[in-house]
Amino acid sequence: MRRLLSAEWLKLRRSIVWLLLPVSPLIAFAIAWKAPLEAIGGAGWMEAYIISANVHGLLFLPLLVGIFGALLCRFEHASGGWKQLLALPVRPGAVYLSKLAALLGLIALLQLLLGAALLAGGLLRGMDGGVPWTELGLALLGGWVACLPLAALQLWASFAWSSFAAPLVLGAVFTLPNVLVINSERFAPWYPWAQPLLAMMPRSEDGFSSFNVPLESLTFVIGGSFMLFLAGGWLHFRRRAV
Repeated sequence: MRRLLSAEWLKLRRSIVWLLLPVSPLIAFAIAWKAPLEAIGGAGWMEAYIISANVHGLLFLPLLVGIFGALLCRFEHASGGWKQLLALPVRPGAVYLSKLAALLGLIALLQLLLGAALLAGGLLRGMDGGVPWTELGLALLGGWVACLPLAALQLWASFAWSSFAAPLVLGAVFTLPNVLVINSERFAPWYPWAQPLLAMMPRSEDGFSSFNVPLESLTFVIGGSFMLFLAGGWLHFRRRAV
């Protein structure tokens, strides 16, 4: 497993991934630094975060999950790379999990960069009041956890389709309706492309987000859909590897 992860790192070192990762954090930096904010004191941090999270979670995060998944499988789809890889003494399950781990690692890095950019912009702006470390940390972690089903689904699509464009189109087509779906208390928790934004929104004491979605329902749906997409992708990949 460690060797497979090292191989993924070597393939990503000169990838376009490193040009895409800073895009959303730079927008968050600009928002925290220059955007007009109504709140003062510590509340200013959360206002800047909520604005950044809406841009990031609604559009960039779900799109980038699809792009990262496609890039992780691009090398193997070229020139029979899957056959060469699976001809080595490695288990298909380990290959699958290494790809998923690499994808989740990139998403975690993206979330960390977003938080760092927000803090840098706020400090440069001279925001007063204490930084709400707990709220920001839990919100960013929640966004990463909510990406688990989407990551498993997009990786499954990237395995299944040899075309690099196909999983990208899938991600783009289903990300765009987020603007409408996100406001639906009934459908939004079940929509993988909307789940990251829902999880990134601050919670009230009763567990509801600003989109009126209870935390318990969202957690149940995220866990269940992740297991479903993980099992589907795993079985598909193992069947293909035989």
